[in-house]
Amino acid sequence: MAQTFAEILEATTERRRMMDAPLAERLRAFADDVRVLNPDFAAIVERMVGRLHKSGAGTSAPSPGEPMPAFFLPDENGRFRCLEEFLERGPLVIAFHRGHWCPYCRINASALANIHHEVEELGGQILAITPELQHFSVMLKSDAKAQYPMLTDLDNAYALELQLAIWVGEEKKQAMQSAGWDVSAFQGNNAWMLPIPASFVVGADGIVKARFVDPDYRKRMDVEDILSALQNV
Repeated sequence: MAQTFAEILEATTERRRMMDAPLAERLRAFADDVRVLNPDFAAIVERMVGRLHKSGAGTSAPSPGEPMPAFFLPDENGRFRCLEEFLERGPLVIAFHRGHWCPYCRINASALANIHHEVEELGGQILAITPELQHFSVMLKSDAKAQYPMLTDLDNAYALELQLAIWVGEEKKQAMQSAGWDVSAFQGNNAWMLPIPASFVVGADGIVKARFVDPDYRKRMDVEDILSALQNV
């Protein structure tokens, strides 16, 4: 049986995840790999990203100086966690991931795991939020060797509140299904909506201190920017 594009990318994902380079460079390298291996898929990604940029997707998400909306979401162990609980212990780094299946999210989740102790030394914490069912969050956490919690945002309810949820579009949906990524099975619904993989640094006072929001899911907040923001909280 022929391999799916998702299966073909497994070795590439692992190679870029373990690459000794800044996060942005690893993500760019993986995106370049996709362009070489499947130019048609890469072109579909470009069209989707262009559509989202044109529509202003993500621009209305919480900005620095604004309060971070509260959440009440289950973690990978099924325990419900709330924003206030985390903020009682200090500043918080919140990273939205599309899911365990997403190579860029796997690379990013590992990069966050690598700075976990530095974040703790600065008095901060990390948590990730995905729209996936609990056992897939467990897979992402295990793959990244992460010590931080992975919260499940079923049906993208919290992402919708933050105006981060987007519809992938029919063209991208078909391309993802053909490539071997059927997110409906991972999310438990057929909406084909995903969060923009944004990151927020939130002070203990609940106010956003820094954010990174880009509908181009191939880009993520640099870990050095996260650490710098925490130093200035």
